[in-house]
Amino acid sequence: MGVCTLDKFHSLMLIMGFIKWQKNPHPPFDMEKIEHPHFRKNSFSGVLDKNIKKLEKRLNVSLSVRGDSLMIDGDEKKIEFAKHYFNKMKELQEKGYTLKEEDYNIVLDLLEEGGGDQLEDFSPAEPLSFSRKSVTPKSLIQQEFIQTIKTHDLVFGIGPAGTGKTYLAMAMALSFLQDKAVNRIILTRPAVEAGEKLGFLPGDMHQKINPYLRPLYDALFDLVQTEQANRLIDGGTIEIAPLAYMRGRTLNNSFIILDEAQNTTKEQQKMILTRTGFDSKMVVTADITQIDLPQPHKSGVLHSMKILSKINGIAFVHFSERDVVRHPLVQKIIKAYQKAEAKSRKK
Repeated sequence: MGVCTLDKFHSLMLIMGFIKWQKNPHPPFDMEKIEHPHFRKNSFSGVLDKNIKKLEKRLNVSLSVRGDSLMIDGDEKKIEFAKHYFNKMKELQEKGYTLKEEDYNIVLDLLEEGGGDQLEDFSPAEPLSFSRKSVTPKSLIQQEFIQTIKTHDLVFGIGPAGTGKTYLAMAMALSFLQDKAVNRIILTRPAVEAGEKLGFLPGDMHQKINPYLRPLYDALFDLVQTEQANRLIDGGTIEIAPLAYMRGRTLNNSFIILDEAQNTTKEQQKMILTRTGFDSKMVVTADITQIDLPQPHKSGVLHSMKILSKINGIAFVHFSERDVVRHPLVQKIIKAYQKAEAKSRKK
């Protein structure tokens, strides 16, 4: 190869290098490296790198696993926060914890909310194990909801659809039943049609109310084997009844779930809340953005939020779109509706 050809070759290399630099202006020294064997484990990278892609999006950096090293690239401040986050995860594993995908999200929730001090006391939640599957919280608020149910006799779970309120309430009810902390589970909800006219429903009381209680059934049958669920229902250990049938009763040694409470009236809400007897717990779930009453402002749960929030022993846990565990589009749909509703309130 002649001198002239070599000069042309070197010039070409310089041009290509400049083009590459233009496409990725971050120089190599902007990339940070964290070394730790845990980064090779499947709980971090997840199936088809789903978990690592989620973290890239939340941290706003580029991540790649090379052997035992995690490479972080991006804006300097974002890199520093990401390094702090992954070092915290590293510390947790070094304490002997087996970290799950959910734990990465929960710790990130804590750091984003400025709860770094709480990480000193943080420990991954123990799974709730049933005959069909195990349940662990998938967000910081879900973990708070579970812990609050353990420590309070009356808990309100308030938040949009898909945040796991009903599912986790059912999981906790079954857990209490398994541990013999209660003798039975009571499932109830108001029979309010969501803007639809269902007309006359044939069958006995259970068959009539069944369509309204379907979400509770779905959670129950998802957690335990069909035979076990049917046995609990047929034997009366799990009682499913419309809200109107609760009047006049005292529910001792029970775990009571009132679902769709946003559709209760003030009178219904007062009635069900005063049914709680000795050694009982009640969980009330509600989505106050989907009130189907003719006069939404008269919702019983809105009234309860105003007058009960300062009473010791009663807790309110508020979920947001960040806690949605359904299809990723659901989170975006909830955000879009919240924006539209906020605009209409300003007019």
